[in-house]
Amino acid sequence: MRRATAPRTRPIVRIASAFAAGLAFCLGAYLLIDYARPDTLISISFLILLPGMVTAFIATIADPMGERPRRFYTWQVPAGLLGAVIVASIVFLREGTICIVMLAPIWLLSGAAGGALAYRFFGTPPEEGAGVVRSSALLLVPVLAMQLEPVLPVPVAQVAVTRSIVVRADPATIWPLAQGVGRIGATEGRWNITQSLIGLPRPESARLIGRGVGAIRDVRWQQHLNFQEVITDWQPGTRIWWHFRFAGKDLARWGLQDRHLLPDGPAYRISEGGYTLQPLGNGRTRLTLTTRYLVRTPVNWYARAWGELFLGDVSNNVLAVIADRAEKAQGVAPGVAASMSPPPVSLK
Repeated sequence: MRRATAPRTRPIVRIASAFAAGLAFCLGAYLLIDYARPDTLISISFLILLPGMVTAFIATIADPMGERPRRFYTWQVPAGLLGAVIVASIVFLREGTICIVMLAPIWLLSGAAGGALAYRFFGTPPEEGAGVVRSSALLLVPVLAMQLEPVLPVPVAQVAVTRSIVVRADPATIWPLAQGVGRIGATEGRWNITQSLIGLPRPESARLIGRGVGAIRDVRWQQHLNFQEVITDWQPGTRIWWHFRFAGKDLARWGLQDRHLLPDGPAYRISEGGYTLQPLGNGRTRLTLTTRYLVRTPVNWYARAWGELFLGDVSNNVLAVIADRAEKAQGVAPGVAASMSPPPVSLK
């Protein structure tokens, strides 16, 4: 049982020192992995074990006599560690927003689990200082896992993110826009979490060079992010499909956004996609945009969840642009929003 006495005020130096030591350990682990094997940052050891064990260490150092309440271990310390890591990532490591957003939820949950572990087993040690020694030993867990994980097989999954919209226009009106919408205005599209809140760049233009199979869609996003889509299937009024091509100089610009999450990197590799048009009658058409990618991480379930959000938001935004332009060309009165549907992730 934990002590029934009310918690005494701990010296601020002890708590600050505990957080400083924990943050230094996290940064050291990051720099070591980033130098040796940057592709293993998306891993069980870094995403799950490291925040949990460091949280247990900090909580026990900050509360060696086990006097603080459970919330100190399961909420205050994990939240404080995450906040410190985010600040350090922005100021010193120059990490992109996407990496930080993806890191936050799982680090907070893992930290809470590590804090609960410390509260249960190390909060009231049999003798003063024993809990500190044992929690310090927990720091060996992520270190050992980081040595073992790179030699283990990494699961690979082929994922498809699909979004659809019902457009009040016929396929003949939509087809030219599916080939390329040209310049996209700053006020076009829809509000979404990924681009409006997190800040992922929005598409600025999509232009078709040539016609038929072998033609190229030249796509440009904000912040000078460019790539090409090589047409592999061309069925006028019905289907247009392409293979993504990211040139070296274009990948370098993506790296400035988030060097650990390149669209053609070791963890994610966007491969192909395209539009299909399905007539629904009464002058309506279902327009579907599919993007397929390969994900290769030890935590594919987590990576896929974020891929569904990011690519789904981007797809919905582009579909909205096409729908608005097609309906305007068809002479449909504005005011009734076209309906979007987000089918579940599918595997191929």
